[in-house]
Amino acid sequence: MKQPKHILLLTLKTVGILFALTVILFFTLRNSLLQRTLKQVSDKLSNRYQCTLAIGQASFKGLAGVQLNQITLVPNNADTILQIGSVQASISLWYALVGDIRLQELEVMNGFIQLTKNESGRNVDAFIKGKKESDSLVTPNASDKVAEKLNYAKLAYKFITKALNLVPTHMQLQNLSLRLNDMGYKVAIDLETLTLSAKELQSFIAVSSDEISQRWKITGLADPRGRTADLEFFNTDTGKILIPYLNQRLNMLCGFDSIKLNLASVQMDGEELSIKGYAAVRNFMINHPKIAKKDVVIDQARFDYAFKAGADFVCLDSTSTIQFNKVLFVPYIGLQTAEDTIYQMHINIPKMVAQDFISSLPEGLFSHFKGMETTGSFEYRLDFVYNENKPQNLVFESTLNKHEFRILRYGEANLSKLNADFVYTPIEYGRPQRPIWVGAANPNFTPLDQISPYLQKCVLTTEDPSFFYHRGFIDEAFRQSIIKNIRKRKFARGASTISMQLVKNVFLTREKTISRKLEEILLVYILENNRISNKERMLEVYFNIIEWGPNVYGIGEAAQFYFQKRPIDLTLNECLFLATIIPRPKGFMWRFGKDGNLKPFADKQFSFLTNLMMRRNLITDQDTLQRQLPLLISGNAKQFIKITADTLVSDSVFLDEEGRIILAE
Repeated sequence: MKQPKHILLLTLKTVGILFALTVILFFTLRNSLLQRTLKQVSDKLSNRYQCTLAIGQASFKGLAGVQLNQITLVPNNADTILQIGSVQASISLWYALVGDIRLQELEVMNGFIQLTKNESGRNVDAFIKGKKESDSLVTPNASDKVAEKLNYAKLAYKFITKALNLVPTHMQLQNLSLRLNDMGYKVAIDLETLTLSAKELQSFIAVSSDEISQRWKITGLADPRGRTADLEFFNTDTGKILIPYLNQRLNMLCGFDSIKLNLASVQMDGEELSIKGYAAVRNFMINHPKIAKKDVVIDQARFDYAFKAGADFVCLDSTSTIQFNKVLFVPYIGLQTAEDTIYQMHINIPKMVAQDFISSLPEGLFSHFKGMETTGSFEYRLDFVYNENKPQNLVFESTLNKHEFRILRYGEANLSKLNADFVYTPIEYGRPQRPIWVGAANPNFTPLDQISPYLQKCVLTTEDPSFFYHRGFIDEAFRQSIIKNIRKRKFARGASTISMQLVKNVFLTREKTISRKLEEILLVYILENNRISNKERMLEVYFNIIEWGPNVYGIGEAAQFYFQKRPIDLTLNECLFLATIIPRPKGFMWRFGKDGNLKPFADKQFSFLTNLMMRRNLITDQDTLQRQLPLLISGNAKQFIKITADTLVSDSVFLDEEGRIILAE
């Protein structure tokens, strides 16, 4: 029995001696190992990225600390990327022994990171190009093509854990700067100080550019090991924080009074990952010509998030909420890959007072609703489901339920004016044109019953076949538009109705902004679903205001301009022509050849529209007899066709993007 005990003691002693020798050897050689490691990094940066890494001094400090002094990173023939005076860092030794690297302390003093771009390129181009080139050299084996299915929960949890472990529990940063110079646009973000101690974080940041000079403060709690944070970001000076560089680079102004960022928990429960917290912003402002003409302001907004992920799904869970002012959204946005790849979005607005919704609309985004007064309440739901393998099964359903909803007072867009005579002022290229009286006092005004039935049928067929049956929007058209836009990965098809065109022309402008489109959608819904004007009157106004040619507005002017006729006397051929030029009325002359007759593409368009109307029983075989006759332009429009035909040989006439004639000098 003594012999095994003796062997055990001998083994333990041997292991102890080996461990001690290993520790001694490590501490003896660790500076050499550090220098060798830094040389390998330096050689890699030099050979692969054509950059020179220089470190004035590098040594270990304590059991698990490293100190580096005078660090610079300079690309060949480009501006310095990085220069740091000193860095001290230490890791948790016990976790390191089991292969888990956790940064425990970090101190960085005096330095800058610099990003520049000039005529010769960017100082970080070597890293970007080097990465692309290395990626292109990787050729997957045949066996790699059958890739293991991603487990979203494990992948996200692994990434978050590693990222948080690299955040030190004790940190001191001082006198560091991020400098940006983009073709002369300069921004400097100077981190005066940042301290993290006992889970309390505090930082002061000076920001300067050609346009702003501010001092920001970040304060709050940060616990990277507990995976929680509660930070507030605000301006120590008066006024809101303005984000630098956006205005110079993107023509965008963006700012806010304060932002709160909260991470409440990161938990892995079996195969499901859950991340919860919130973000809140106060007095958020954005200004961009593609969004609106004015500053768009949201007084208060808050996003309570609950992200979840599993082996084959990732989603923003329906326990999340988004609130701006008094409007509350309950969203669900998800991706599933169990069998097919399915994208889902469900947005619900619980029952709320209608006037609270109107008063909560962001200032500057819905200016035509300013002053609107309503009673009652409503609730709304949007459902969107898209299956990549079954795109035709796309679900797009928008449902609004009203409860005693009534409009007491219209805002700036008084929709009821459609029911009486009014003045319409067309807007072209941002400039008002001559005013047009929509009513009997205008000799060119044409009541609906005095417009050729052929023209009504042709225009409805080309522009909005279900006009008399829908309530402003065509669900199927929206579905097909979404499907096509997803396939093309860009906006390739719209779904505009006559109701939308009417609202855009009478109450809004032609500016291509998000604000205008959102206002158009809301105004159309109110117009159509509150029976403010009947369909016949809406169509009558539409025919009398739309553009039909250069300085030609309304069907009364158009019938004279092209055919010297009254609208009631137009033939099928003439109505086919007028209907097909609506999308680009100023370019009508390009439908004719040098002989004055329609070009083949225009004639085919006539035939297609005629056959479509026959299939829908809108016209008969007897009506189509007129198609055998040539289309004769006899009005003032004839001179435009003659100018075009006469200049075709010399190619001295052109048409711009808006259909305007440009004659070469």
